[in-house]
Amino acid sequence: MFSRAYEAAKDFTYPLIISTRLQNGKVKCGVGAFVIINPQGWIVTAAHAVKVIPVSQQHAAEIANLGQARRTIEQDPRKTDKKKHRELSRLRPNPEWITNSSIWWGRDGVRVAEFRVLEAADIAIGRLEPFDPASVPNYPVFKNPASLPPGTSLCKLGFPFHDASASFDEATNRFTLAPGTLPIPRFPIEGIYTRDFLAGHTQDGRDILFIETSSPGLRGQSGGPVFDVNGVVWGIQSHTRHFPLGFSPKATRGGREIEEHQFLNVGLAAHPATLAGFLNEHGVPFGVSAN
Repeated sequence: MFSRAYEAAKDFTYPLIISTRLQNGKVKCGVGAFVIINPQGWIVTAAHAVKVIPVSQQHAAEIANLGQARRTIEQDPRKTDKKKHRELSRLRPNPEWITNSSIWWGRDGVRVAEFRVLEAADIAIGRLEPFDPASVPNYPVFKNPASLPPGTSLCKLGFPFHDASASFDEATNRFTLAPGTLPIPRFPIEGIYTRDFLAGHTQDGRDILFIETSSPGLRGQSGGPVFDVNGVVWGIQSHTRHFPLGFSPKATRGGREIEEHQFLNVGLAAHPATLAGFLNEHGVPFGVSAN
């Protein structure tokens, strides 16, 4: 059903890899997705996928404050060495502080210098630099929000079920992806459009909406497109909600009888009306379907 739409969507859907190095030396990697919107190189992704940037900035400030506190103690002529040692021993770094971070945008040598973020809708937009328009065979067309028939079959596309890992070279101050990390295979999953979810309002009173789908979004699909059989993009995948079904069948594990709570997992994606409003607000051109 979605084979032709998949062929179109894969042209503008790319993986991103978030690499972080922590204070304790541990290196972590996460995988998400993003959509290239137009020939100017504008992209859209999930805001939580790029949250590492403000978090890294916050941690850098905390690390600097710790260093300043240490220097203040060490340079205080009124304190004895014993007292300095005691006070310094209380100033301990957070092992989870991010000391280095990087986002890989589907290929080497490109970056997004600045983001515009609508956090309540979990969307972030930015511009790839440098960008070659010819590198993308076709660009997405977004769904006209005036016509969203419930029950429409939709497909989510992203990069789940793939382990990414990296190492950090202190000499070059760079991350290196481990062999086997690339290429990252795409993974589609289908569902139907069930209803809208109102998450709040913008400062100027516009609704912040999500579309709900009957199947969950998978880790690694955040920031990827949700599209119909014609390849028209209805939303940008955000997160999954879990609804209790109200029954708990019993099962036996290790000789003990336990209750298995049952849930329906549904996906939420940024609504095309919210996407259009945000893109228009920032003057980002994009294609819209006729209906």
